[in-house]
Amino acid sequence: MAPKTTWKPHTRHGELDTADRDALPESVYAFPKQRKEPLTDASHVRNALARFDQVEDVSDADRQLAFANIKKAAAHYDVEVEEKSWRDLGKRPHTRNTSRTS
Repeated sequence: MAPKTTWKPHTRHGELDTADRDALPESVYAFPKQRKEPLTDASHVRNALARFDQVEDVSDADRQLAFANIKKAAAHYDVEVEEKSWRDLGKRPHTRNTSRTS
């Protein structure tokens, strides 16, 4: 069962500076508890998808909620999300960290 989303649209869009980001409500973040990955416009939604697998110190439940929030924001901002599960994110070469050595 998918978690209930917490994301709600916010009227402020565009680049966020530190002061603006601190003023945002938790409801605009993909990861609301951690206040990570703000979803204030289409660009931020695409960024959250691209960086999803780089977010640290979150549980699987946090990731599941974040993915649900991202999908809701993506629908609002007309961003296409091909992945069906958060576990599908980060498996493509464009998100893989190629600087790591084995």
